[in-house]
Amino acid sequence: MSHHLDEIDRRILHALMSDARNTSAPMIAEGLNVSAATVRNRIERLEEEGVIRGYTAIVDFEQADGRLTSVFMCTVPADERERLALAARSIPGVINVRVLMAGRRDLQVVAVGEETSDLREIARELSGLDIRIEDEELLQTELHTPYSRFLSDDAAHPVVTDTVTLADGTAVIEVCVTDEAPIVGLTPTAAREEGILSANTVVTSIEREGSIIHPADETTIRPNDVVTVLPKDASAEEHLTAFVAPEEAAESSAS
Repeated sequence: MSHHLDEIDRRILHALMSDARNTSAPMIAEGLNVSAATVRNRIERLEEEGVIRGYTAIVDFEQADGRLTSVFMCTVPADERERLALAARSIPGVINVRVLMAGRRDLQVVAVGEETSDLREIARELSGLDIRIEDEELLQTELHTPYSRFLSDDAAHPVVTDTVTLADGTAVIEVCVTDEAPIVGLTPTAAREEGILSANTVVTSIEREGSIIHPADETTIRPNDVVTVLPKDASAEEHLTAFVAPEEAAESSAS
């Protein structure tokens, strides 16, 4: 079961993929119009859901005492892929195993050795597991880059966090509340009375400082809140004017 990502999640993942070691929650939060606590909470949730599986060092093995890195392209029976992948991973020197959805060359094994004899020994151990090695190449260069589609087209203005359309056509929206938004300092009830929100609009939840709040009548909206709104009689674009500063709402509509 996959985990639904909203814009905040996607931008957090992009930042961590860019440089997890030198990227802190406050640094990510600064560009997202949310609190550092919200970013930390999102990261924890992504870890719990298995979206973030860990943080690893990227090592240049050629620079580490001139070690050699080899990629083995292998073929295994389809019903044995997972078992043989785990077995291959347990071989000393193997650092990465990829299972592919393919008929042939459906197992990629990356291994490191101090010299070619180490790689030959790894090849023998793979063959001993009934893994058929189709080809082997020494790795020259490996480049890493974050997934670009985790960033929105208008990354400088992450106004709408997410929009989900329900079966009846209703759009549920998440909005990051900006400092000068008309609704700041008001409760949803007061905002409806003043005409800032339409009469039938429901604020279903508020994410604040990493916690989820189910708003009561006295709950006021603050800057940096991530508000989930169920608009009943207005479009998602019309609701932006309540939660973001007027100039930011205009920029978002224009984009």
